[in-house]
Amino acid sequence: MRGRNILVIGAGPVGTVAALACARLGHHVTLLEAQESVDDSPRASTTQPPTLEIIAGLGLIDEYIRQGLVAQTFQFWDRPTRRLIAEFDFGRLQGETAYPYVVQTEQHKLANMAIERLKAIPGSRVLMGEAVVSLAQDEKQVTVKTKNSSFSADYVIGCDGGRSTVRKELGIEFEGYTWPERFLVITTRFDFAAALGCCARNYMAGPEEWTNLFKVAGDDLKGRWRAVYNTREDESDEEALSDAAVRARLSRVYVPESERDYLHLNLYKVHQRVAKQFRRGRVFLCGDAAHVNNPIGGLGLNCGIHEAWDLSHLLTQEKPDLDGYERRRRPLNIEYVQEQTVANKQRLEERDPARRETRFDELRRMADDPEKHKAFLLRASLIESVRRAARESQLTR
Repeated sequence: MRGRNILVIGAGPVGTVAALACARLGHHVTLLEAQESVDDSPRASTTQPPTLEIIAGLGLIDEYIRQGLVAQTFQFWDRPTRRLIAEFDFGRLQGETAYPYVVQTEQHKLANMAIERLKAIPGSRVLMGEAVVSLAQDEKQVTVKTKNSSFSADYVIGCDGGRSTVRKELGIEFEGYTWPERFLVITTRFDFAAALGCCARNYMAGPEEWTNLFKVAGDDLKGRWRAVYNTREDESDEEALSDAAVRARLSRVYVPESERDYLHLNLYKVHQRVAKQFRRGRVFLCGDAAHVNNPIGGLGLNCGIHEAWDLSHLLTQEKPDLDGYERRRRPLNIEYVQEQTVANKQRLEERDPARRETRFDELRRMADDPEKHKAFLLRASLIESVRRAARESQLTR
């Protein structure tokens, strides 16, 4: 099969993985990014085991792990009482995956690694500062116009985020809803593991306010923590981002007054939405362009990378089953990402005392039962969804 001309729009982690995977499979790839450089603001960082397998398949795994932190366990806590409710250990997945752990590596690092590798492949181009303004297609090709130029391709992969121009140009509805509260991320050097005895990934339930604590490497590899909070529904942006409110929130996760300095703040709206279609004609949607969800559990980015990998191999087939992409990927996102992230959020924010304890008891029973522990991890890590996708892909060939 001759290499196809593939245009990837969006140089985030999903777009760069899609572009690099397609190029390594022999396609002629052009990667377009609206911004002049990769966005390096603190965003997704948790990379699940099957995603690590993909990164290994791209030849990036050693550098990826070197720039991140390996986390084998994650914990659920009751924040008001500082009770450890349950701990889950990816070591239980030995034999199920080559990577029985997650790696906490900031998403812009993956994007930059993939871009550098892509630039070294003949026939590939990376063009920054190329914002898409329109898209048109016929039975043979797709034409994309940017503010600066025009491009033609056999296929287009839209990875341009939740506000996707590609999705809007295709007229595809983004079904779902927006949560009434927002999420506030506080980045700090305070060592929560030393202070609280927690691990590098922690979900801390609270009836009025919950907090998730994650350690990442940082660009300097010296380590820093992200504390993620829900805001009140009536809380203004100004109040949530005020120094007094930020320091008060840090105090509620037991940070001493003298150590409540912080490095970065990020306040954002949270959505649960899925595109009504993942493909129209020769144009596909991947990652946030196709779906968005609350980040509790670290699933959205991983699912997007799985889609990119799936699609790159699909487009390498002599006669690709284009309908198969949406037929597989849309239900998988709904069942494994949307449903699970909603359940994760509800587990943290439960207010009724009796139901809170019931949820805690369920977690304890899962953690204490070897079979349930493993089954929970297979689903939470998306290994189960990857296996289902593989089975369904084989059925359509």
